[in-house]
Amino acid sequence: MSTATAKTELEGVELAAPDQERLSALLVGQERPPRPSALSASMTFGWRAMLKIKHVPEQLFDVTAFPIMLVLMYTYLFGGALAGSTEEYIQFLLPGIMVMSVVMITMYTGVAVNTDIAKGVFDRFRTLPIWRPAPMVGYLLGDVLRYLLASAVMLGIGMIIGFRPDGGVLGVLAGVALLIVFSFAFSWIWTMFGLLLRSEKSVMGVSMMVIFPLTFLSNVFVDPKTMPGWLQAFVNNSPVTHLATAVRELMEGDWPASDIAWTLGWAGVLLVVFGAVTMRLYNRK
Repeated sequence: MSTATAKTELEGVELAAPDQERLSALLVGQERPPRPSALSASMTFGWRAMLKIKHVPEQLFDVTAFPIMLVLMYTYLFGGALAGSTEEYIQFLLPGIMVMSVVMITMYTGVAVNTDIAKGVFDRFRTLPIWRPAPMVGYLLGDVLRYLLASAVMLGIGMIIGFRPDGGVLGVLAGVALLIVFSFAFSWIWTMFGLLLRSEKSVMGVSMMVIFPLTFLSNVFVDPKTMPGWLQAFVNNSPVTHLATAVRELMEGDWPASDIAWTLGWAGVLLVVFGAVTMRLYNRK
């Protein structure tokens, strides 16, 4: 019985030998495929981030249900008191609340990074022959879809309850584009925290401590002229204030060159500073 089994195994090896030789010749005789470009690798990781949304659709609640709740709640709670009517207040509120919501959503990038580190996925990424920042850039590219979806949901519900942008389609698209550019740069702060902190709960806690003061101490809800002088000094120089003003005026049909320049300048600083810190932490992790 054992002799027959050994003979069968030997025949299997002999039959497989030509295949092994052909495989060896193919591997040795052919040139290695080229390394993927930085863009290709980043887009691949971006696609991975979108596939995670496909498999866990519940994570879209923060870009669908949450923005709708914010728009309805603030419009009908404060519209009559602050502007005399909800129809008038929604014209001021919607661009600002859209900025606030999308900026708040950016913190989930850091949570996703920290989760992958805890699961050991990043150990595999570091061994791949790819452009080193590709996993980080991929996270942010995937989240751009979330930012676009949140913006579309808020614009849709705003149009239903009375928002009418005087800038038309071009003004709305320009405002959303500026918001996406800033949010992409702002997300690098959370990738840094995702690498630096030990758990996703700590990433979430630190993110909320930064985002809430930054978004509420701005002109999202009210004109800063009603605030005390010392608070106006902070609010008027906040990056969220410049962004909200730029998006609001673009949707109204104006061209706020100063606020656009400030917003793009802030985005550049955030990208350079926190992008460099993130990659340093990633290389040393």
